[in-house]
Amino acid sequence: MKSAIFAFLIATAAAFAPAKDAARTSVATNMAFENELGAQAPLGFFDPLGLVADGDQEKFDRLRYVEIKHGRICMLGVVGYLVNAAGIYLPGDIDYSGTKFSDLGYGWDASFAVPVAGALQVFAFVGFLELAIMKNIEGTGNEHIGDFRNGFIDFGWDSFDEETKLQKRAIELNKGRAAQMGLLGLMVHDKLGNVEDFFPN
Repeated sequence: MKSAIFAFLIATAAAFAPAKDAARTSVATNMAFENELGAQAPLGFFDPLGLVADGDQEKFDRLRYVEIKHGRICMLGVVGYLVNAAGIYLPGDIDYSGTKFSDLGYGWDASFAVPVAGALQVFAFVGFLELAIMKNIEGTGNEHIGDFRNGFIDFGWDSFDEETKLQKRAIELNKGRAAQMGLLGLMVHDKLGNVEDFFPN
């Protein structure tokens, strides 16, 4: 019993021992991004896997670019899921055999019920958006990572002051992060069959 208590005390003391130099170096490099957009309370700068521990600005910008895109996709995905689960569908048929959009259902079942030709069209359309539209074209007046206006649309963005623009970008980033977690939760619970209690067929 005494040896167990002694071992416990040693382990407790080790928890409060000074950190190694490697840990200090990692914190120092991560401080390069502690004031970036998205490093907000209560977590601040959060990089548990150390993806940008080397302080590489180009890598950080690439990851932020991908994060914004995934957040936007998931925001659309959550809305689409909830709209279909509420029984709202496009009118008409999805193929020439008479399959209606409303026959597909929602969630995982709907994704597997889409005819192959329809799925290929969706894939081609997304590929077109990715390669030709949803990208930052240099020299078109885009202000930041994720700004895909490319000189075509504005929606009043240029009338905002810099503080408002920063606030709106932070809101989008946080809502995108929430949507990524939300869509993941919907997918898991849909697969487990837990969503049917909220959206009975």
